[in-house]
Amino acid sequence: MNKAETDYPVQSGSTFTKGLIIGGLLGAAAALLYAPKTGREMRSDLTDKWGTVCDKSKDVASVVTEKATDLAKNVTAKTTDLAKTVGTSASTLVSSVKTASSLVGEEMKQAASTVSEEAKNSASEVASEAKDTSNELSSDIRKASQETAREVHNKTSASY
Repeated sequence: MNKAETDYPVQSGSTFTKGLIIGGLLGAAAALLYAPKTGREMRSDLTDKWGTVCDKSKDVASVVTEKATDLAKNVTAKTTDLAKTVGTSASTLVSSVKTASSLVGEEMKQAASTVSEEAKNSASEVASEAKDTSNELSSDIRKASQETAREVHNKTSASY
């Protein structure tokens, strides 16, 4: 590549096309101006060409406007569809989260109820065992006390 190509790279095919059209128009204008016709004929030709260029420009403008309108309609429709899809997805997600929260809450209630019942049962069992142990100890203490009383009575009777 030479320095000019490096400094001024061609950016796209549209740049080349624009240059080609502008160069063609300038060449046509130069050819018309240097043509061996009279002034009146030249003005008439220029007026005709100018009318043709204006008509083609209007046609191109109407086509561009139509395509831009179609593109805007397509973009609007796709954006609306996308917004609906996002809205539906969001509501589905919120519904799923609510359902999951409800299920977790119910499971927590059941677990709390189960733990509460188990705690009551355990407390009842501990109380029952404590009562049984207390009764046994009380009975053992009475027996030991009666035996001690007999021994004391026997020893006191034997010593007199």
